[in-house]
Amino acid sequence: MPELPEVETVRRGLNNLSLNKSISKIASDWTKSLPVTDEDMAKYIVGTKIINVGRRGKLLIMELNNNYSLLVHLRMTGQMVYRSKSETFGAGHPNDSLIGKLPDKSTRVIIDFDDGSKLFFNDQRKFGWISLVKNTEINRVKFLRTMGPEPLEEGFTYKIFKSSLKTRWNSQIKAALLDQHVIAGIGNIYADESLWMAKIHPLTKISDISEAKLKNLYTSIKEVLLLSIEKGGSTDRNYVNAEGKKGSYISFARVFRREGKQCYRCGTIIKKMRAAGRGTHICPKCQKL
Repeated sequence: MPELPEVETVRRGLNNLSLNKSISKIASDWTKSLPVTDEDMAKYIVGTKIINVGRRGKLLIMELNNNYSLLVHLRMTGQMVYRSKSETFGAGHPNDSLIGKLPDKSTRVIIDFDDGSKLFFNDQRKFGWISLVKNTEINRVKFLRTMGPEPLEEGFTYKIFKSSLKTRWNSQIKAALLDQHVIAGIGNIYADESLWMAKIHPLTKISDISEAKLKNLYTSIKEVLLLSIEKGGSTDRNYVNAEGKKGSYISFARVFRREGKQCYRCGTIIKKMRAAGRGTHICPKCQKL
């Protein structure tokens, strides 16, 4: 599933390539992927321009020049792929649709711009969606209203981090990190990496974690997310960014997908286990329960 760094990579790419282009057409082959009536598409989308692409957690917010926005959630297998005669960009779920001929069988929504370029929303499993929302109503959307703080915003202090964790004080730490109501945007990969960096076992109850280790985790989350964004996200195959470069974070990962290999810190063999219902990677020595 695309996580905060991957969605941020999409946001940056689209901001570079799609701004101020007039939308000449929008079409979908799956109603749930674009739950907007033909009348509203014609009235509020066609003829508008994308003036900014923002992000909240794992959600893209494509602001139009008519006080409406397109909210985009990639969910498990979503992709955004931009194509023009001279430029290409694709990010999201790592499969061949990012670099193959489009549209293909996974294409759910196509946005045509007046200069001939196109933006494809691909989604193999059909869980993702694009919705139309008036800007004044965005903060009232339940999905956003209940979302936790952004870990990379300047205002995300340690005090706010700890306060958010206290809403699940008796929960296991990895389960809390994956809860978007606690902190926005963190998924399986970056939870594993942050916990390894902070030397915390994923099954540890938050209330049992020392103040020093919580502070280390707060710092680790920021470091891991910033590194991944710098490297273009975690997808290690078929990912193409605005410059045609592949995402490379997985090659820099310290614990994720490294089961059976030595821990970079102590040499102990990395193990894979289950935590919060997800496959989880730990160093048994560095991250004692």
